[in-house]
Parts: sequence; structure tokens; C-alpha cells
Amino acid sequence: MPELPEVEITRRGISAHVTGRTVAAVEVREPRLRWRIPEPVRELVGRKVRAVRRRGKYLVLDCDDVCLILHLGMSGSLRVLPVGTPPQKHDHFDLVFHDCMLRLRDPRRFGSVLWIQGPEDGHPLLAQLGIEPLSDELDGARLHALTRGRRTSIKGFLMDGRNVVGVGNIYANESLFRAGIRPSRRAGSLSLERCTNLTRAIKRTLQAAISAGGSSLRDFVRSDGRPGYFQNRYRVYDRAGKPCRRCGASIRRAVQGQRATFYCPACQR
Repeated sequence: MPELPEVEITRRGISAHVTGRTVAAVEVREPRLRWRIPEPVRELVGRKVRAVRRRGKYLVLDCDDVCLILHLGMSGSLRVLPVGTPPQKHDHFDLVFHDCMLRLRDPRRFGSVLWIQGPEDGHPLLAQLGIEPLSDELDGARLHALTRGRRTSIKGFLMDGRNVVGVGNIYANESLFRAGIRPSRRAGSLSLERCTNLTRAIKRTLQAAISAGGSSLRDFVRSDGRPGYFQNRYRVYDRAGKPCRRCGASIRRAVQGQRATFYCPACQR
């Protein structure tokens, strides 16, 4: 599933092509995504895209007085293509401009195309989202305060979008390794110092992934069709049985909340 770095890379990739452009047409070939694409989305025709923003793993296109909200789901990607490019089997939605178009490809159809009149934070899916991890809001003191009394694992805490938004499984594993924290450690047991180290690790990990073009494990490609290569730099994720790049110990795999967890038993406490 595309996580925050992949969504941010997509945002940057499409922003220069669509910001300031007026929507000329909307093409819906398959409305049955995770939620059915609403009919009012066709009212985008004639509206100008004022900005392309990201909230967690959602992309938000400000179109005058309405917002188009896009989610890539498990297998989705957004491509900027020449107008008239023939659609392929899993190309479900086009936002067409005068000289280019934005196309959503989603083989598993777990993505979404949503619509709201007014600001996006009024949408129920976005209203309860937590802190943006790359913002100044997230620091050691804030994370320490949020985790007090929490008995859940620190990995589970990070992956709950009501706490910190957009840190998915891959980058939670990688961030916890950088911070030297065992994923199963109780969130409420972390000291202020360890929370400070963790927030720095989260930011460094996400920024490194963005610089590397994200992770292309299955279907993700950037808006220009190129894959990312951060998967070549993983320190623990999907490396069970391989030597730790830091100490040489064997990376272990566990299951937390039905998700695979990878960690170094020597480096993470």
C-alpha cells in the first residue's frame, strides 16, 4: 500500500501539471472503487485547481469552492498523461485538462475518489486524523504527552492515524529501528528522551524515503511512471533472517495487529 512518502511524491509530481489549470472533462470508467465515485464529481468541469495538498495518505485538490479527495488504496497510482492516451484495463478515472490529464489506475479498486463542498477537514474520513509527522507539531514533548497511559505497543500507536497520520507499516518498522526501540514496547513506557529520538527517526526515515522516490514493492510508480528505490535501503523491513546492517545480528519477524513486524533483537530495546 502506498504510504506517506509515496503519496507526497505523487503530490509533488502532479502539482506542477494541474495547479492553476481548469478541468475540461471528467471521465469515470469504473465508479465501483472502495466507495462508489459520487455523481457530483462531474461538476468539477469548468473549475480551476487552486492547490494540490496532502493530508496523511489522502491527496486533496482544491477546486474553487469544492475539494476532490483521492486515496491510492492498496495498489493505486496517479499518472500525468497526454490527453487522449488510451485507457488500460485498470484505468478507472481521468481528470482531463487542456494539455494533459490525471489518470487513476487501481487494479484492486481499494482506492477512492471523494468529493466535498467546502474544506476537506469537514469530510468524516479526514476529520479525525492525527498529527502530520513531518510538521513541527510532532516533537518529543508532544509524542511523550500523547503516549502517557497508553498500553498499546509503540508500533501500533504510530500506525493509528488518530495519533500520528500516515506512518504505515514499512516506515514504522524502519523508524523504530533507527530509534533503537523494540516495536512491541508499550507506548506509555517511553521516556521523553526516547520519544525525542523517535520523532527525529520518523522524520529522517520519511524524508529519506521521499528523496529516494518512495518504495515500489508491487504497483506503486511515480506520476511520470518511474519506480521508487527506497526498498533497496531497508534496514529491517522484509529482511527476516538477514544480518542487521548495523550489528550483524539476524533480523527477526513477528506479527503485531495482523501486520508483519521486523526488528533487530540486539539494536532495539
